[in-house]
Amino acid sequence: MSDEQPAITLYRLQACPYCERVVRTLDEQGLAYQSRFVEPMHSDRNVVKRVSGKRSVPAIVDDNTGVTMSESANIVEYLEHTYGEGA
Repeated sequence: MSDEQPAITLYRLQACPYCERVVRTLDEQGLAYQSRFVEPMHSDRNVVKRVSGKRSVPAIVDDNTGVTMSESANIVEYLEHTYGEGA
């Protein structure tokens, strides 16, 4: 095992169903990722805005591909297309 950070970072909220959908997909694909929990107050989510240009979660940054995106449906589709059986 290396001490390297996983290539995928997921910005998420506690108990967010959209975030959990992405977590399920990451787990199903067997992908290593790090979770960054963000501020519950939308206006306080500056870390997400700096990364993705929006304050919405979930958002992912994939250092493998250089992709940054938000919106759970888009993320799930991206993960399945990039890492899933159809990849």
